[in-house]
Parts: sequence; structure tokens; C-alpha cells
Amino acid sequence: MKKSHRLSGIILIALVLTVATFAFAAANTMPATTSAGDGATTISGYTISNVDYVLNVADPSQIATVTFNIVPTDADSVQIQLITGGSWYSCTNTAGSVSCTITGGVAALAADNLRVVAAD
Repeated sequence: MKKSHRLSGIILIALVLTVATFAFAAANTMPATTSAGDGATTISGYTISNVDYVLNVADPSQIATVTFNIVPTDADSVQIQLITGGSWYSCTNTAGSVSCTITGGVAALAADNLRVVAAD
């Protein structure tokens, strides 16, 4: 008789724990709406034209400024590189007319590449 009471007690405790577990699980709340997504868009490039290298007046072996036109004209951020793997120079874009001051200058002889990176 004692064994059946003990077994009944264990079953009753297991049943109470099971009901309590489901009660807590049922108490979870979720937001009314959730979202997930993935999207893509085309990245188009810019057209660069009318490139002009302005030499330093005091030392004409140095490039002081580079100017060019950019289309579309909406580029907010424009930078150039004149030596492959070299320094980047910030530019100012005014309605598609871009001017880049080459701080410290770059030797015209060393310039081997005009790389323009632009973003709107």
C-alpha cells in the first residue's frame, strides 16, 4: 500500500510539473507583425570626362589638382587615387564639376593610374 501511495505521489508531482511547464509556455507573447526580407538593386557607374591635371606652380613636376566632369552629377562622395595602391584624395563635386586637391602633391612621373570612386 505504501508503494502505491508513493507511486501515486510521484505521478501527481510529474503531472503538476507538466501542467506548469505548458502554462509557462502558453504565456509567451509575440509581436503582432514581424518582417524579414532580402532585396537587390542595380549599381550603375559614373562617366568621367574632361580630365585635367593641374601642375604645381612652384614645382611643375608635381600634380597639385585634378579636375573632371562626372555624370550623373549627384555624387556626394568622390575620391581619387593617382598611384596604384597609393593615397586617396578627397574631391569636391559641384553640379558635376569635380575638383580634387592633391595634398602634398604627387610627382607627375609617379602617377600611373587615375582611379575614381564615387557614391551618391
